[in-house]
Amino acid sequence: MVRAPMIRLLSTDFDGTLVEHGAIPPVAPALFEALVALRERGVLWAINTGRVLWHIEAGIREFDFPFPPDYVLTSEREVFHRDASGKWVDFGDWNVRCAKDHDWLFSQASPLLADIHARFDGEPWAHFEKDGDRMVGIVTETNEQMDDVCEFLERERVRVPGFNFMRNTIYLRFCHEAYSKGTALGELARLTGIEREEVFAAGDHYNDIPMLDGRFAKWVACPSNAHDAVKRAVNDAGGHVALGAASYGVVESLRQFGAI
Repeated sequence: MVRAPMIRLLSTDFDGTLVEHGAIPPVAPALFEALVALRERGVLWAINTGRVLWHIEAGIREFDFPFPPDYVLTSEREVFHRDASGKWVDFGDWNVRCAKDHDWLFSQASPLLADIHARFDGEPWAHFEKDGDRMVGIVTETNEQMDDVCEFLERERVRVPGFNFMRNTIYLRFCHEAYSKGTALGELARLTGIEREEVFAAGDHYNDIPMLDGRFAKWVACPSNAHDAVKRAVNDAGGHVALGAASYGVVESLRQFGAI
């Protein structure tokens, strides 16, 4: 066991990390017990997810979590906390800056986005995600198809400084490179006065790598169902690749680090 100093903040992905869809049960009872015990010791919990705010609230209810997290980091970039009335609100000015920077990025990326649309519009498996008139992402039908999309984007995105994307299985979202699950976690830690050495992070897919590479959390982990690229990132950061899947792996990792 590698015993960590006092962990004060958990940053956990949701789908595939806390919840294993289709499993019985989808969430390990031991995870609920761990969250309760950690909260009693004053440890803060943030769900760091690609889901939007209403969708993560629905997930917390659907899977009967014992209480909501202290913070939610949504869409792989936004930071929310609860106000005195219990309503989720912006934490600091991060979300305002994030929206402003993305507006600027998309204004600069119009030719690139047009070329992305032209390249994949003829593919029956390519489905474009929009926010109003803005194309904000792509959904494919298989991981192999998404591999092709990512290969194209990696080659072309250099045309627009700051243009990046985040992938989770067959879902992909365009984004500014300054905003990710990692930088959102870094901002949350700054706002709460928590040091990197006091942060635990766990995730399972490509979009989790920015919070698992050691820059923003000292104690990093992934479950056995994590993508190979995630396992490599966790290993490279000196973290724990669990034998258990999803929430079982999270509990295993917390025990490995001496947090529970």
